[in-house]
Formats: sequence, structure tokens, C-alpha cells
Amino acid sequence: MKQLNIFVIIGFIGQLFFFSRFFIQWIASEKAKKSIIPFSFWIFSLFGSIFLLTYSIYKKDPIFIMGQLPGVFIYSRNIYFIKFKR
Repeated sequence: MKQLNIFVIIGFIGQLFFFSRFFIQWIASEKAKKSIIPFSFWIFSLFGSIFLLTYSIYKKDPIFIMGQLPGVFIYSRNIYFIKFKR
């Protein structure tokens, strides 16, 4: 059996973070009976974007890189606003 490449594992972890953020948002919204975006949504978004960006750089996929790169900055900025601009 072919050994799993560490970057394939990193890619799967990134996908897991992205799936988890929507699951967390859905659960929070169901509990509140309205649309809610919890802080953890932005954390999972940032980690998902970082892991997928790492994987896309390894794969040298410019389309995937350009798709993930802005998210790192956007998610970081949202976290900054939530944590430091209250």
C-alpha cells in the first residue's frame, strides 16, 4: 500500500476544519432559532484555510492557492475585530 503523503493528510485536515465550521454554525443557529455565526466559525475557517493553502502550495496549484489565500487574511481580520475591537 502506498504511504500517505503528509500533505494529503494536511489537505484532509483542512477539509475537516471547513466542514466543522458549517456544522458548528448550524448547531448554534438551531439552538438560537436564528442565524448565528459563533466565534469558533472564524477559528475553524482560519485553520481550514491555512491547512488547505499549505496543501495547495505543495501541489503547486495556482487556482487553489488564489482561492485560499484571501481567506487567511479575511478570517484573521474577523477574529481581530471580534477579539480586539469590542
